[in-house]
Amino acid sequence: MNTSIIMAKTAAALHILVKHQTQAEDIIKQLNKGAKFDVLAKKHSSCPSAKNGGNLGEFKKGQMVPQFDKVCFNGELITPHLVKTKFGWHVVKVLYRT
Repeated sequence: MNTSIIMAKTAAALHILVKHQTQAEDIIKQLNKGAKFDVLAKKHSSCPSAKNGGNLGEFKKGQMVPQFDKVCFNGELITPHLVKTKFGWHVVKVLYRT
């Protein structure tokens, strides 16, 4: 029986980058109540991806900072995740992996 797990090589994600944990947590609450990710990204994110609704597109494993990479390649899909990196607090929504 083959029990090997095929590891994803790429992922696609949306994110919103803010300075404070409380703001990121508030954004997750809004998302859980049905707010649109792209609208919140355009309003709150300090990342250049904000103009694209927080869309980072598809990227390879290892391209992002380690904490971000870990969520994108191991976290639950579609569920908003809270991630702290050297850039600030991210609300990350992983769309898919390939």
